[in-house]
Amino acid sequence: MTDKIYGNTPCFLSSKKVTFDSKDLDEKDVLIYGVPWEGAVTWGDYTGAELGPKVIRLSSARYSGYLPELNDIDVFEHYKLGDLGDVDVVPADVIETMKRIEGFSGKVWDTGKFPVAFGGDHGITYPIVKALSDRVDGKVGIIHLDAHYDNMQHHEGDKYARSTPFARLYETEAVRNESIVHMGIHGPRNKPESGRYAKEAGATTITSREIRQSGNIQEMADRAYAQASEGTEAVYLSICSDVLDFAFNPAGPVDGNGLTSYELVELVHSFTKKGVSGMDLVEIYPIQDQNDFSSHLASTIVLYALAGNILNQQQ
Repeated sequence: MTDKIYGNTPCFLSSKKVTFDSKDLDEKDVLIYGVPWEGAVTWGDYTGAELGPKVIRLSSARYSGYLPELNDIDVFEHYKLGDLGDVDVVPADVIETMKRIEGFSGKVWDTGKFPVAFGGDHGITYPIVKALSDRVDGKVGIIHLDAHYDNMQHHEGDKYARSTPFARLYETEAVRNESIVHMGIHGPRNKPESGRYAKEAGATTITSREIRQSGNIQEMADRAYAQASEGTEAVYLSICSDVLDFAFNPAGPVDGNGLTSYELVELVHSFTKKGVSGMDLVEIYPIQDQNDFSSHLASTIVLYALAGNILNQQQ
C-alpha cells in the first residue's frame, strides 16, 4: 500500500514517507519535499502555485520508474526515494517562511542525499541555494531553466517575490555569478532591466531561440554545464515550468516560443548525467490546468533527472 504524506495525498512516485528521524533515512538515495509557498502575485490572476506539491504527488501515483527510451533504465532498481512532506510555511509572512525553507533545506543537504524540491513559487530557490552555499567549501553554480530572469531587485518592495530570487543569489557570496546560466529565456514579459542586471552580475543567458536554432540540444547542454561548473564545487538545477511553451504547460502562464517537453527533459537528463547536487521544480499552477497535464509532466522531468544521476554514478 502506498504511503500517504498527508490526508489522501500519496508520497511522490509511491515512495516511502520519511522524517529526519526515520530509522531508514540512511537507506534512501533521493529525498523529496514540497514547499507550498506562494508570495506576492506578480502577473495577472496566476495564483495557486502553493497547490503544486500536492497535485504533483497525486499525479505521480500512476507512474513506475521505467524509461524504455533511456536504454531500459528503471530508476527504482537503483534508487530508493523518501518523501519528507512539506516545509511548514507561514502564509503572509515571507521573512519567516524564507527562514523555514532555508532551515528545512539545510537539514536535507546535511543528509547527503539528492534533494528534489517542488514549489510553490520561484522565490523558494533562494533559501534552498543559500542553505547549500553555506555547506560547500567553494562556490555554487546554478543552471536556471525559465522563460524569465527572475532577477528583479524587488516587487513593490518585496525582495523575496517570485520575480526576485536571482537578484538575491547574485548577492550571495558563495554563489559564483559567472557560473549562473539563465537558460530558455524568452518572451516580452521580461523587462529590459532584467537582461541588464544579468549582464552586470556576469551571468550567462541562453535564450529559447538559441537552443532551437542550434539544432543540437546536447551541444547547448554542454555549453551551459561548462559555464555553471567552472570554478564551482556544486551545481544546482532550478526549473520553472514556464520555460516550456504553453502548449506543453497548461498549468503555466501563456508564454509562447518556449521549449518543448522533449527539449526540456533532454536538457535536464544531460545536466544530471554530468552531475548536479540537487534540483527544484516550481510554478505549476494546478488551478489553470483541469487535467493536471503539467503536474503529470513533473514526474517525467524528475525521472529523467534521476536517470541522469544513475548514469553519472556509473561513469
